[in-house]
Amino acid sequence: MKVKTKTLLSLLTLLLLAACAGPTAPETLRTIRLPMGYVADPQYAPLYVAVERGYFAEEGLALEFDYSFETDGIALVGAGELPFALASGEQAVLARAEGLPVVFVMQWWQQYPIAVVSKASAGIAAPADLAGRNVGVPGFFGASYVGLVGLLFANNMTLDDIDANEIGFNQVESLLTDQSEAVVVYINNEPVQLAQRGEAINVINVADYANLVANGLMTNEQTIAEEPELVEGFVRAFLRGLRDTLDDPDAAFEISKGYVEGLDDSRRGVLDASIELWRADQLGRGDPAAWQETHDLLLAMGLLQAPLPDLDALYTNDFVESAQP
Repeated sequence: MKVKTKTLLSLLTLLLLAACAGPTAPETLRTIRLPMGYVADPQYAPLYVAVERGYFAEEGLALEFDYSFETDGIALVGAGELPFALASGEQAVLARAEGLPVVFVMQWWQQYPIAVVSKASAGIAAPADLAGRNVGVPGFFGASYVGLVGLLFANNMTLDDIDANEIGFNQVESLLTDQSEAVVVYINNEPVQLAQRGEAINVINVADYANLVANGLMTNEQTIAEEPELVEGFVRAFLRGLRDTLDDPDAAFEISKGYVEGLDDSRRGVLDASIELWRADQLGRGDPAAWQETHDLLLAMGLLQAPLPDLDALYTNDFVESAQP
């Protein structure tokens, strides 16, 4: 009787421990290649955290990070060759206009990350101060270009009011050598570098003047229709990594060192600046007003040839809602 009692107690203990351990990962994981649109970087900490802590594995997924061009990822998702990609809102609108059935399912960045930076000595403290100034732009395409024009439009200005020049991705050098009086940057990147060099700067944040859709997670209509559980699981794992990163940036940065070659503490500012752009009352939720403003800006710029008849079909908050803990 004592032996049976001990055996029963042992089985109950094992069952209790298994229940407390939470969900376990399936034995076979499905590999998902995720186009990121940029190089390995601490701004991707939520994804690194979600992988490292097994959140994707619990959903039966293994991630393969693909640091290729943003437009390549959008094209592959739009063609149904990949289920997901990270992309910026304006590119999603343009892709939809070209007939690609892409859908935003998680608005990761809540603020548009573009800014205009100048030396403090230049006296460019507000958008109106850009009039007649030499402004360096990486190129007349993409988020930097859209952000600059959005900033100008919001202040009753156009590109004709400034001296805009294409400088490639050399904003720091162009500014420090006075080739440009101001440069268009990602607020979580170049301002951090300039601060580390001891340069006093003024930063004009586009998000303070224009409500545009920033980076998020994109899928396509086919994946939503045929594999909604895949979309929900991916969003849920992503959101868990995002919450953990916001709750403990120190741990998230340490985890990122295992995914970003050569990452050291000098780049911690990139993560800190990024975090401020992710915060929201409900993480990942898309803003219909921001989608409309982004759409209308692209139309005014001539990048969108005609209004989208199905703007509401471009994004959904359903999976963010269903993935809540």
